[in-house]
Order: sequence, then C-alpha cells, then structure tokens
Amino acid sequence: GRVELSRATVRGTRETACRRAEMAGGSGSSKGGDRVQHFTVGKEKFRVGDTVTLRPPSVDSNPFIARIHEVRKTKSNALRLYVSWFYRPEEARGGRKGFHGEKELFQSDHFDWVTQDAVNGKCNVHSLRDYQSLDQVKEFDFFTRFSYLAARGEFKPDRVPVYCLCEMPYNPDLFMIECEGCEEWHHPECVQLTRAEVEKMAHFVCAECTKHHMKKGKHRTRREGSDDPDGPSGKKRRTGRGE
Repeated sequence: GRVELSRATVRGTRETACRRAEMAGGSGSSKGGDRVQHFTVGKEKFRVGDTVTLRPPSVDSNPFIARIHEVRKTKSNALRLYVSWFYRPEEARGGRKGFHGEKELFQSDHFDWVTQDAVNGKCNVHSLRDYQSLDQVKEFDFFTRFSYLAARGEFKPDRVPVYCLCEMPYNPDLFMIECEGCEEWHHPECVQLTRAEVEKMAHFVCAECTKHHMKKGKHRTRREGSDDPDGPSGKKRRTGRGE
C-alpha cells in the first residue's frame, strides 16, 4: 500500500518559513560582487556546499537550516550567501505527521540571499539511509527523504509505501520488527507486544502468517521487494533509534 501526502495548509508556521530570509538576516539580490569559495565566522570555516544553521526568528525557536550554493563579496566587502532552505514538517503543507522523524527535514526549491552574520554553525543533513547508519545521532544531525516544492506546497515523491497493521510510512525513530514469514515490518504495540518482549524473542512470526501456516502448512507469500529505498527493509530484523 501507499499513502498520499496531505496538502492541507498550516498557515502560521508556513508564513514564518516563507519570511525566513528576512528573519535570518536579510533577503534580496547579491548586487553582483566577486564569487568566494569559503569564509570564516568566528573560528569556523565555511565553504560552498556546506549545510548550516542560521539565526532563528526568536531565542526559543529552532534555527533555520540551509545549504550554501554561492557566496559573493560586495564592493563594501560584505558577504552574501545564496542558500536553499530546508523545511521542517511543521513548516510545510500538511504539517507534522506521525511518520515524520524528530530530525526530519524537507529539501526545498526555496532559495534566498542572506548575510554572513546570519550563520550560526555547521550541521549535517543526511539521506535517511545514511542517518540510520550513524552510530550516534548528535544535536546537529538531520535527515531528508522528501523534496518540497515550497511555492506549490507539493512533495516529491508524493506517495510513499506504508508498513505494519497501522499502514503508516516508515518513521526511523520508531522501533520495528520484521516477520520472518511475510517479511512485513511491525511496530510492537500494533501486534500487542512491548519492545522488551520483542528484544527477548529469537524469532517473530506475525499472527496472519501463523494463521496461514496452521491452515495451509506454509507461510504466507513473502512481501515483494520494497520500492522504498529508505524504508526498514534494508535493515536488520529489528530497527528504530528510539529507546
């Protein structure tokens, strides 16, 4: 099964997102100037291609996150950065859903010019597969799996595979276990188990496979190869970063 991503509008947070360049340190054109490949803020060196955190709209807000595509030095020696923004789920149409990870971002087609002093520091935006491979997720580790067309409020891909009896897309923060019969992935709570119980199991076969085996003397047909490259199927039998 697949689910279509919602296009309902969340107005307050999205309006903030659209004004992010103004809030982070000015918008507008670069007004020409020479191209620069790197620059320094404090003791930290930044280059074209880096992903960075930028000044948040308020002290109690999350920082904006962007990728640097170009840096230009104006005639007054001020630096302006051409960046593409990453959106958090709550800043995009549809808002945050149950399958969105805590550290999930959307790579957008929204570009702006901002000033050098808007930059707070570096961060890492991984693919979901690379994010799952991290030994430790640090404060400024994030992941992305969707592209977001900000002006139209559309996602690519706009449909994603679903898993478990709850038929939700994959959330890497939630622990899952794979049935050894059909190779479907389940959240323990959806099959009346706890994580502690699952951790003690040497094998797991879901209720439907058990029922089918008792009737037919064999397991159900195995799940077709998943077309979700960032889903849980690429991982070992148990997955999820949550404790």
